[in-house]
Amino acid sequence: MDGTPDRPTAAPVPGFSRHIRVLVVDDSGFMRLAIRKMIDRIDGIEVVGEARDGRSAVDMAMRLKPDVVTMDLEMPGTDGLAAIGQIMAACPVPIIVVSSLSQPGAEQTLRALKLGAVDFISKSSSFVQLDIVQIDRELRRKILHWAIPKPVSRPRFRVAKPAGHGPIVAPSAAVDLVAIGVSTGGPKIMADFLRATGVLQCPVVIAQHMPPMFTTSFARHLAFDTGLDVIEGHDGMELRAGQIVILPGGEDSAVRKRGGRLVLARTYPTEGTIHPSVDALFASAITATASPVAVIMTGMGCDGTLGAKAFAAKGFPVLVQTPESCIIGGMPSAVIEAGVAHLVLSLTEISRRLVRWCVPPDAETAPATPRG
Repeated sequence: MDGTPDRPTAAPVPGFSRHIRVLVVDDSGFMRLAIRKMIDRIDGIEVVGEARDGRSAVDMAMRLKPDVVTMDLEMPGTDGLAAIGQIMAACPVPIIVVSSLSQPGAEQTLRALKLGAVDFISKSSSFVQLDIVQIDRELRRKILHWAIPKPVSRPRFRVAKPAGHGPIVAPSAAVDLVAIGVSTGGPKIMADFLRATGVLQCPVVIAQHMPPMFTTSFARHLAFDTGLDVIEGHDGMELRAGQIVILPGGEDSAVRKRGGRLVLARTYPTEGTIHPSVDALFASAITATASPVAVIMTGMGCDGTLGAKAFAAKGFPVLVQTPESCIIGGMPSAVIEAGVAHLVLSLTEISRRLVRWCVPPDAETAPATPRG
């Protein structure tokens, strides 16, 4: 099936001038019907196409220009992983993996996230054990969150100087914490970034938007790919220099100062559907450390903007990946447009900046003033 007419009685979702258009990809006719029934019961969202294999999915994505794609992984011929890679290369769009392979820790799902998929839903927990004729709240919530009329926007920005926060200067002391916020595209670029950055003389804490339990596998893959000390964080752990900590997925964490040591603390989830929260990490970093740096990388949405504002208000540096180099430039663009990005740099330039700043106090006599 290649499309359906608009439902004239259903009002568009607030913020959209038309229906949110979804392409459903699954080799099972039963699953395509189940997903369609769920979506058909949500006002303002419509299924515009159904594909039974990866090759058809790529063709339909390019032709129909959907706002969201739900993607099965295990299909004959061109499978879901291959389709994700081709769609993200040809016509980037938020892809939600819907597959029985999408169990916590599944290697296939992590590979899909590395290729650019934004989220996942498990068939077994969402479609088999529950009544499929009922609206699936998880599917609805994720479609509404990820759907945008223009999935990728790559305008070129000038370096934005934060109004009212003085000149852009290097940290006055050696950096004692690097806090990184990243979402869509993070699994694809993080290993290269960490290899380029190497071992820093302070802890690195990464809030990567990711489902629960997937961060365990993500950290393990990063450690293997980079040879660095990358681990998944846990409540009460001490943050050590040279260590890279991936915050647990699906929940929020904060940096705390206890007994002169930096530790990670689990917190109650903040409002919103995306966790771990970058805003929550940044807000805690400025109270627990003396000389932190915030980094905003590729991602959809605006998580991290409030935290970046707090960093700028304290005079702490905010480094932002150039939106045009992002898979999805939403998070960096939001920080830039808020006027709190101290430097807008490529990932290579961000790595060099961190290596320069994260050195022991006796290793340099005076901080250098960075050039834009």
